Amino acid sequence: MTTIHEVAQAAGVSISTVSYALSGKRPISEKTRRRIEEAAQSLGYQPDAGARMLAGRRTHIFALTEPLRADTHAPTHMAFVLATAVAARRRGYDILLLTDEQTSEGMNRVTASNLVDAILVLDVAPDDERAEIARSMRTPTIFIGIPDDAAGLTCVDLDFEEAGRIAVDRLADAGHERITLLGQTDVAYRKSNFPRRLLHGVEDRALERGVAIDWVTTGVSATDTAAVREVTASALDRGHRAFIVHAVDDVHEALLSVLAERELRVGHDVSIVSAAASFDTSTLSSPVDTIPLIPQQSCELAVELAVRHLEDGQTAAGIHLLPPEYRSAGSVAPPG
Repeated sequence: MTTIHEVAQAAGVSISTVSYALSGKRPISEKTRRRIEEAAQSLGYQPDAGARMLAGRRTHIFALTEPLRADTHAPTHMAFVLATAVAARRRGYDILLLTDEQTSEGMNRVTASNLVDAILVLDVAPDDERAEIARSMRTPTIFIGIPDDAAGLTCVDLDFEEAGRIAVDRLADAGHERITLLGQTDVAYRKSNFPRRLLHGVEDRALERGVAIDWVTTGVSATDTAAVREVTASALDRGHRAFIVHAVDDVHEALLSVLAERELRVGHDVSIVSAAASFDTSTLSSPVDTIPLIPQQSCELAVELAVRHLEDGQTAAGIHLLPPEYRSAGSVAPPG
């Protein structure tokens, strides 16, 4: 087993300097700290975790609070959990996953025990109780999402409002005067903030452009394809030929299947824009224009902000919005 003495020899410094560098208890020059960390990594040196905590040192663990409710769409949420874990591991941190629905209990527990260096927050609700907890604790906390009251918080997310505006612009520029928004489930608009933000962007830009919006939710379940097929058929019967889809892959496929049954061609007879899709839209049965929601982007930035706070004391409080990117696949055309 590698000792701290061997790390000190390899880095050409004293044992106390190694201790200070790895614990963060005293300032060490960046050049020296990196040399020590590289030596420790190459030798496989791992200080005892219990000793680090007793000494007030870093544990190199981040808590990730992600409430798993009955309505949770597991594939979407796990994509963010995985992206966060990969980003943290790349920076030398492990992830402690807090999945209890009463997320405040988990946050208070790991903070009181000094078990983690920072907390990352997923599935942010409009009135998220974790916001007030984060404002009252010293442990750095980064929200991947934005609650209604974000004062004093550090938040990272896609600019959902802008994604909604871009989607409307593309369809309006093509000449469509009425758009159907196939949205999230009913409960998502009550318990999550991002669907409402995209909806607001769509509605605001539609008002500016003089475009009519028919907003429909996709039932009680993200995989309730029967409800999706019903609202799609109803929209088509009313002559609607432009769709913005802000939902999971099953909803997209249900829409495409109804169009195929009616022999309506995407990009010719019907226009579709997939807004803030967190899955690989290239797997769909027909190519669609996409404004992607890429979990790796927001999770990488959240981890970077947490590490920056720990290493440099930079809090970076405020809202950090990632600009949307439009990817064309030929699914938007002028109305027939």
